[in-house]
Amino acid sequence: MKVFEDVGRGTTGLLEYVGGTAQLTGETAGMAGRLRIRVGETVAQAQILGVQSTAIVLLTSLFTGMVISLESANSAKSYGVTDLVGGAVAYVSSRELGPMLTAVVVAGRAGAAIAAELGSMVVTEQIEALEALGLSPVRMLVVPRLIAMLVMLPVLTIFADIIAIVGGMVLAKNIAQISYHEFIESARVYSDFDDFIKGMVKALVFAVIIVIIACYQGFRVRGGAAGVGKATTGAVVTSIILIFTANFFMSLIFFGSSNQ
Repeated sequence: MKVFEDVGRGTTGLLEYVGGTAQLTGETAGMAGRLRIRVGETVAQAQILGVQSTAIVLLTSLFTGMVISLESANSAKSYGVTDLVGGAVAYVSSRELGPMLTAVVVAGRAGAAIAAELGSMVVTEQIEALEALGLSPVRMLVVPRLIAMLVMLPVLTIFADIIAIVGGMVLAKNIAQISYHEFIESARVYSDFDDFIKGMVKALVFAVIIVIIACYQGFRVRGGAAGVGKATTGAVVTSIILIFTANFFMSLIFFGSSNQ
């Protein structure tokens, strides 16, 4: 019987989690739709969540692009098809690794920060103070972070795509003596602008996942400092799992029937 109890408890918890995040998403969308946006706080959050994540995103993307270029350049040189290297780097970066890797890095840094900050506010009863003053915690705390992330994550993804391609181009030049012109022409021929646009759509979805999960985890904190730590860990893990899951289904929708 204990097995059934555990299964039931887990199912109930999952449904409660899904319902809670859905409710938070709806309430946040409603506030944003009515333009109840705190512009100053939104700009501040764009600085904290986006600008301060730029360095780690660029560094991660640079080495990822260089690894893709290294592997593809060595193989392409062996088979005499070096004209495919630039296309391979641009193709993979724009479709998959650019948006997904950026989202994972931002989830680990910004998502954890959001959950920890809101969790600390719950522990110190600042959320209750806002409600007592008749202020909506969703409008005050969630909406600015969501708008900021919706703006900054696609921008970071663009930077990640560019730096991955540039890093791959430089490495291909030095490792396989593939000229910059050949690399760029290959990227132009074998990748499509639609791939970058669909990557931006992915980034928008990932932005919603990161902020909603992090805020929901923060609002659910119980048990003082230990609860804040658990919420932060849970926010990062759940966000990354949902990012990979959403990426699969979006790739299936965008590229599953592609003839490219």
